[in-house]
Amino acid sequence: MTVFRISAITNLITWILLLNNNQTSCAFIFEAFEKIQDDLNALTRRVTTRHILLPRNREIALTLKQKIRSQCIESDRFLIDVFEEAAKKYSKDESTNFRGGLLGELVPQGYCRSEELDRACFELPLGTIEGPLETSYGYHLILVSERTNCPKLDGPNTKLVPGNNSGLGELAASEQVGKLNLGNFVVFQVAFWLFVVVLGGFVA
Repeated sequence: MTVFRISAITNLITWILLLNNNQTSCAFIFEAFEKIQDDLNALTRRVTTRHILLPRNREIALTLKQKIRSQCIESDRFLIDVFEEAAKKYSKDESTNFRGGLLGELVPQGYCRSEELDRACFELPLGTIEGPLETSYGYHLILVSERTNCPKLDGPNTKLVPGNNSGLGELAASEQVGKLNLGNFVVFQVAFWLFVVVLGGFVA
């Protein structure tokens, strides 16, 4: 709903400024609203991430990473399933290991206790095992399986789904939370104003 208000306000201010022929103010206003839109996108970014916390031994982390990938390819099992089993068996994080290392489903930025891990959730590539990433807790193997509203990073494919390529899965499009759909916006506006006019006619 906030996106709709921002778009309506942007259009109104644009028409007012164009009528006044003040192009410098118009450019300033557009920059301000682009900044607001970028901030809104940042607030609506969400991620689904799993991790495996390991002791401070880089070699163990790299060995487990390779073991998970090999198991996916050899047994043709989905990457998320194999990663979850490994997290239950090897992860030292007692708050997530019983859930297969799941940090959260479509959680906002700032959700993780570890700042480095939280930042990595929104920077690492989607659908691959990344790491080891060192934090104050130890070494982490990370699997980002879904991320929304990060079009510059992910493009249109934002979710890891089972695929035909030897168990590792493939990326597919998913719903973008908070993204403006122009068609729905127009239909909503027309329906709203028709309702207002009809209701106004009954009241008058």
